[in-house]
Amino acid sequence: MMITAKTKIHELCEAYPYMKDWLAAYAPEFEKLKNPVLYNTMARVASMEMAAGLGNVTVEKFLDDVKQAVAEHEIVAEETSGAAPRLDVDERERRQVLLKGIIMDLHDGASVEAVKARFDELVRDVDATEVALMEQSLISEGLAVEEVQRLCDVHVSVFKDALDDGTEAAVADDHPVASYRRENRVVTEITTTLRCTLEALGAPADEAAKHAAIADIAHDLERLAQIDVHYLRKENQLFPVLEAHGVSGPTKVMWALDDDIRTRIKADRAHAGREDAATLLRSLPETLRMVDDMVYKEEKILFPTSLQVIEADEWRRIAAGDADIGYAWIEGPAGDHARWAADTWAPEQGELLLPLSTGALTPEQIDLLFRNLPFDLTYVDADDRVRFYSEGERVFPRSPAAIGREVRNCHPPKSLDKVEKILAEFKAGTKDMAEFWIELGPKFVHIRYFAMRDQAGSYQGCLEVVQDATHVRGLRGQRRIVDW
Repeated sequence: MMITAKTKIHELCEAYPYMKDWLAAYAPEFEKLKNPVLYNTMARVASMEMAAGLGNVTVEKFLDDVKQAVAEHEIVAEETSGAAPRLDVDERERRQVLLKGIIMDLHDGASVEAVKARFDELVRDVDATEVALMEQSLISEGLAVEEVQRLCDVHVSVFKDALDDGTEAAVADDHPVASYRRENRVVTEITTTLRCTLEALGAPADEAAKHAAIADIAHDLERLAQIDVHYLRKENQLFPVLEAHGVSGPTKVMWALDDDIRTRIKADRAHAGREDAATLLRSLPETLRMVDDMVYKEEKILFPTSLQVIEADEWRRIAAGDADIGYAWIEGPAGDHARWAADTWAPEQGELLLPLSTGALTPEQIDLLFRNLPFDLTYVDADDRVRFYSEGERVFPRSPAAIGREVRNCHPPKSLDKVEKILAEFKAGTKDMAEFWIELGPKFVHIRYFAMRDQAGSYQGCLEVVQDATHVRGLRGQRRIVDW
C-alpha cells in the first residue's frame, strides 16, 4: 500500500499485521493498539500524522521509520521463503531501500554510469512518486536539502529512461495541473526561441545583427521572467497540500531550484540590458538548461506525484485559490474561482458582535477592515502555523493554501535559518521585533515581525506586517488635513 501522512493506523496494521507490535515497541503511547476496543475505534480515525504527534516525532521521521520497517520485513520474508519479489504496490516499500542505497552511492562519489547500471539491474523501472518518496526519506534521515539540490539533476538522469516510459495522466481542462502544463508549453517555446537567437548572436553578420539579436533576447527574457508567477502558484498552492501528505523534502529542493532560476533570469536580463554579448553567451545557455530541466521535473515527477497523492476535494480548494496568485502567459480556467467559491467559508450573516479590547465588531466589519488595510498582515500562531492573512494591499502573494501551513515551508530554503533565528528569539523572549527593508524594482518594501504575547507574557505567535512604503518614503514637507 501507499503510506502517506493521511494513512490511517488501522489501515497500516491491517495491511501489515506485524506493524501493530512494531508500533507498540516504537513508542509507549502505541501500546494502546493492543486493546481491541481502541484498535477498532481510535486506530480507524488516527492518521500517521496524528500518530507522529502522539509519539513526539516529526511526521517525516515517523513515515520514514514505518516505511523502512515495512521494507526490511518484506525483504527478509522474501529471502526466507525464496519467493520472487511481489510486483504489486507493496513492492514500493521494498524498492525504497534499494533506491536510497543507489542514490547514496552517487552522493558518496560513485559515477553516474555505475549507479545507473546498478539501478537498471536491481530496479529497472520507477515512477514519479517513488522518486519523490526516496528524496523525502533521504532528507528525513539527515541528508541536507542543499546536498539533494546539488545532485537533483543527476538523480533525474539516473531515472530518466524509466520516467520517460511513464504515460501522462489525463486531467480535465479546468484542472490546476492542466494550467501548469499549458504554461510549460509556453516555457518550452520561449527557451527554444532564445536558443535560436543565441546561435545568431554567436556568429552575427555585422554590428546591426548583433544588436538585433540582443534586442530579441532581451524581449524574450522579459517574457520568460513571467515564470515567476508559475513558480509562485506552485510554491503557495501545490506545495502546502503536498506537505500535508508528508511530501515536504522534494518541495524544499524544488523551491531552492526555482530561486536559482529566478536569480539567473534576473542576471541575464541585466546582461541583455547592458548589451553584454560575451556574458550572455556564457550565462544564458545554463539558464535555459535549468529552466527546461525544471519543466521536465514538473512534468515527470511533481505533477504525477501530486495527482497520485492529492485528493479531489483538495484539488477543488487549489483551483479556488489559483486565481489569487495568477497565471503566467495564459488565461486561467473560465469561472474557476466562482465555481468553488461556494465551498469556501463565509461568516454568518446577522448582527452578532465580537467583543474586542476597545469595542465590538461584526464578523463582516472585521473582514471589511482587514480587506482595506494599506498594508498586509500575516499571523503565525505559537505552533508556527499560518492562521490568518489579510487581503489588503499585498506585496507578496498569499492564497488560502497558506492557512495551516508550517511557516518554515512558506519561505525559500536560503532564508530558513533567519526565520528560525527570529522565531527562536521571540520564543525565548530576547527579541520582540525584527525589521527589514528591501527594494523590489521601483518599490521600497518595509517588513516587520512582531512577537505576540498575552497579558502574562507568554508567546502566542508572530505577526508579519509588510508595506509598500514607496509613497511614504518619497514624502517631503507637510500637508495638513485642512489642505485636503
